Amino acid sequence: MSVIKDEKKLLSTIKRIDEKIDKNNDQKIVAFFDSLGLTEREDVPKNFLDWDTILIVVPDRHISHELKYYKFSISRLFFVTNPYADKIHIFDFDEWKSVTRNKTQFQIREMMKTNFGGVRNVSKNQEQE
Repeated sequence: MSVIKDEKKLLSTIKRIDEKIDKNNDQKIVAFFDSLGLTEREDVPKNFLDWDTILIVVPDRHISHELKYYKFSISRLFFVTNPYADKIHIFDFDEWKSVTRNKTQFQIREMMKTNFGGVRNVSKNQEQE
């Protein structure tokens, strides 16, 4: 005999509440991205709400620190700082996991120079050669 009177009813109620929570979180994500100007940019994928987790790549630690509060108040967001990025970018976190799996920190740092928002800076000495 179970302590719960009607487990099926409880589970369906929890499922309905979770769906409402997910919708509200989606609204928080859209509002957050609007405030960052990401929804207006052409290079930002429009299907980001379809991703399980959204990777937000920021160009420096100051921006990362400024956005830290939202990392904890909005679920499904994961932040990475890429000093080679020129602006904030978003990606599917599953893509990040598959690319960085079994890589060392050095390999990931090198990869970030040209991927995940990275734009390798060309020094003036290299341009003259």
